[in-house]
Amino acid sequence: MERVVPQTSSEEIQLYMRTYYSLLRSSHAFHIETLVESHIAMQSSLHPGAGDVKPDVGALIYAALRLPGCMDAIENILIGQMEKAFVSAGYNAIHQWARVHAPGRRRRMQYDGAGTLAVFIASRSDIDDLIPILTAYQIEWNKLHLLLRANLPPDWWGQKHGPALEDAQAATLAGALNVSVQDVRRLEIVWQARFLPMLAAMRDAPKGLRVQMINGSLADYRRATASWWEELRQNVSGDGIDPEQRPIYFVSSNTHALVNLLTGFASRYEGDLIAHIKQQNHEALLAEYETLSSEPKKSVENFLYYVLGKYLVQADAKEQMRREMREVGIYRVPNRYGFEIEAQLIDVGKLRTEWFDSRVKTASAPLLAHSDALILNIDYPLGMAAYEILSRITERNDYIHGIYVMGKAATLNARVGDVMIPNVVHDEHSKNTYLFNNCFTARDVTPYMAYGNVLDNQKAITALGTFLQNNRYMSVFYREGYTDIEMEAGPYLSAVYEAFRPRRHPENEVVNLYSVPFDLGVLHYASDAPMKHGQTLGAGSLAYMGVESTYASAIAILNRILYLETQRSGHHIALGT
Repeated sequence: MERVVPQTSSEEIQLYMRTYYSLLRSSHAFHIETLVESHIAMQSSLHPGAGDVKPDVGALIYAALRLPGCMDAIENILIGQMEKAFVSAGYNAIHQWARVHAPGRRRRMQYDGAGTLAVFIASRSDIDDLIPILTAYQIEWNKLHLLLRANLPPDWWGQKHGPALEDAQAATLAGALNVSVQDVRRLEIVWQARFLPMLAAMRDAPKGLRVQMINGSLADYRRATASWWEELRQNVSGDGIDPEQRPIYFVSSNTHALVNLLTGFASRYEGDLIAHIKQQNHEALLAEYETLSSEPKKSVENFLYYVLGKYLVQADAKEQMRREMREVGIYRVPNRYGFEIEAQLIDVGKLRTEWFDSRVKTASAPLLAHSDALILNIDYPLGMAAYEILSRITERNDYIHGIYVMGKAATLNARVGDVMIPNVVHDEHSKNTYLFNNCFTARDVTPYMAYGNVLDNQKAITALGTFLQNNRYMSVFYREGYTDIEMEAGPYLSAVYEAFRPRRHPENEVVNLYSVPFDLGVLHYASDAPMKHGQTLGAGSLAYMGVESTYASAIAILNRILYLETQRSGHHIALGT
């Protein structure tokens, strides 16, 4: 077979990666400043203005959303896999440090309250993600530090500032920073109540982060994954569930879509949700709700799922939903002690089909009630963590009936919000090109998309990291017909290979996965279009526009699982087993 593989090597990117991995080998902390020159030279498509005096607000927002709000106080960053590693390194009180969170990255982080942040990692992909984020953040922080000190009038700080800057105040700040007023407003949204304190911290001192790796061996990653799996098993053992002894449909997606579709919570409490957004004065959402009746192409369910995220900030509402989830056999399993990847176990036989979203189909509720299968849904991990987790699951369970991967991707030919369905994946980790029968086609998703496109027969690239790409790098993909750039499919397919072949996955080969003995599907929804100006991840978030593609993909996955499980249950009943 003739192989057409993109030659993606970039000397600048490789130099950058070699530099930070060599620094991380040191037993002492290194300064992020050491990486600034190679970071700029990389010319990352996510940080095109890294070397400019003018702030790159898109890159700053991207980095800020993936770091905790306490970053203004952080000086030292410790990286490790498990609590005992931090304890062994002398951080005996690590379990008492405050848990802190980032809006745009699900990663366990803990703050000691005195300038040190501990970051728990699940694989080397977390390093390839975290280090460029920290470098970009420091570069942009220090640009703002110089501009705030040099250009912003001292009396600006003495003015009365409300929850949002007045137009004149925002214009003065924008002028001082050499950015648009729109950029100032975007930073306000990101930092919210921390906006002015963050600016003041930037004005007062430059940022000089130091990073130290506590440990990072392959064995440590595997121990951390094993600990994650055991914690999951223990969480549900009291309910008589052993995920090692039950048929499993594995799904990598998010923590809300499947649950919302199966419980019907948003539709059943529609009145409460609408009352909540009225109380919170969400006028734009109310206007959208009022237009739904006149635009039948739009889904009121999708709208309610978006609103539900705002409704569940109320503790009593969240607890009510959790009670109803357990009533129908849906178990939420947070990860408390290792890296932070939440899981959900769904006992298919306990589901109430009358609660399902109207678009979720099941041929026979009585047959489904006989199912002994579990849906194991995990909050999609980053990069090589996908390989570690799926490898662990396939080692411990012999009854895998389906593996379905749903996640965000960048698109080089479609629009934000479109869905892409690949049957070829080139993995930058293993350098393999995987060929497989994707169980999904456009017709499985299109009925649930009012406006977006669904593109099947696509070719995807699994990249090493979001910052570790530049325009030259992406142009190589595009010339070879690769238009779907994401971070998990390749590692998942490497684990799939090992689940039914007698050896470790190869490297730098064309790998045929057509004979996989279980169902296999991959769906990507486009979250950014990096070759179109202003449509990078740093420019914004999917927000409401991403709900349609997310739920259309999740519906396709559930319909596939429920169809297969109905067929399987019917077969077993017919055989009397």
